[in-house]
Amino acid sequence: MPWVKGVEKSSMKTAYIDCFSGISGDMFLGALIDAGLPIEELEKALGTLPIGHYSLEAKKEIKNGITGTRFIVHQEHGAHHVHRGLREITEIIERGALSDRVKEKGLRIFKSISLEEGKIHGRPPEEIHFHEIGAIDSIIDIVGTAFGIEYMGIEGISSSRVPLGSGFTMSGHGRIPLPAPAAVALLKGVPVYDSGLECELVTPTGAALIREFAASFGDMPAMTIESIGYGAGMRDLPDRPNLLRIMIGKGDTEETLETVVVMDANLDDTNPEWLGFMMDRLFEAGALDVVFLPVQMKKNRPGVQIQVIGNPGQKDKLLDIIFAESTTLGIRYSYSQREVLKRTKTEIDSPWGRIGVKKVTARNGAPILYPEFEVCRRIAKERKIPVREVYYWVLGRNNAFTKGNGD
Repeated sequence: MPWVKGVEKSSMKTAYIDCFSGISGDMFLGALIDAGLPIEELEKALGTLPIGHYSLEAKKEIKNGITGTRFIVHQEHGAHHVHRGLREITEIIERGALSDRVKEKGLRIFKSISLEEGKIHGRPPEEIHFHEIGAIDSIIDIVGTAFGIEYMGIEGISSSRVPLGSGFTMSGHGRIPLPAPAAVALLKGVPVYDSGLECELVTPTGAALIREFAASFGDMPAMTIESIGYGAGMRDLPDRPNLLRIMIGKGDTEETLETVVVMDANLDDTNPEWLGFMMDRLFEAGALDVVFLPVQMKKNRPGVQIQVIGNPGQKDKLLDIIFAESTTLGIRYSYSQREVLKRTKTEIDSPWGRIGVKKVTARNGAPILYPEFEVCRRIAKERKIPVREVYYWVLGRNNAFTKGNGD
């Protein structure tokens, strides 16, 4: 983005995760430590969790000529086989001397893992007891990553697409396919691709972490890199270094890259009166946009195409509403990236008093005022004037606002 003289550009601390060899919890923490997270601060924070005796180690390892940090949790004999459920893990995290945000992130990740494991095993999440999420190292990986991100002041994270391996591995439930069923379930909404390797590249913990913290997936966004970290994995891979790379720096807040889910369905037998109600429900549920388009369907029937845009985590909720409030039997969905401009609400003086407007920061850094239609509508009704008079007055303020004479 070009620099514009006279326009002050704000920035935020952001990170890009390059998952060229997959991701696991220990690789994520190793990358954070390699990028500057003090392990002493990590030990101090995690030491407030009542999870028994263990020790942490961060050691340098070389993978294909690249030095990274291997993060290891050393446990007492037998500690790895402690089976904990969601209730026990919640109590452990709640008792820790951690920020509310770190606790919230940690609990949400464990709940998502328990929910997906419960679906796989046909049991309620609260009845899931297994060492894969109850072990000390999993608690440390999840809570430690949430702490590390907060400690380093990282406000936004984006990620590359995630490579998956294939084959089989042994688990507490027997021989299972790779990617592990829990990892696949947790990667819903995340762009993935086949790596061509017959091994596990993404663990359930790694999948849960990347889905929780990454706001978008794809190419690296524009940023000024300040630090780089490599988290080393346990094994050596035949065709690439087994490392997770994180790049941390300053990113412009005037534009951001987001991953969204786009859902659409064609209807030719739905009562038109229902559509308005469905739109209201979708927006109340958090949809970013809802559009109805006229289409000509099979048998030459006039119909309506519904298109809904939402955040990936909202997909299931929005799908439920579309199915419940329409007659469709199938809904298409895909994941897409969108670039959005920074926007905030502000107030300016007007002939009708202080009024609310939308302030948008253009790609060149210049501020632009946009009218809020409901505000214009209210003023037009109160003053008995055309709504376009209020609308165009706000747009006319942009010259003065850009020159610094506006509010």
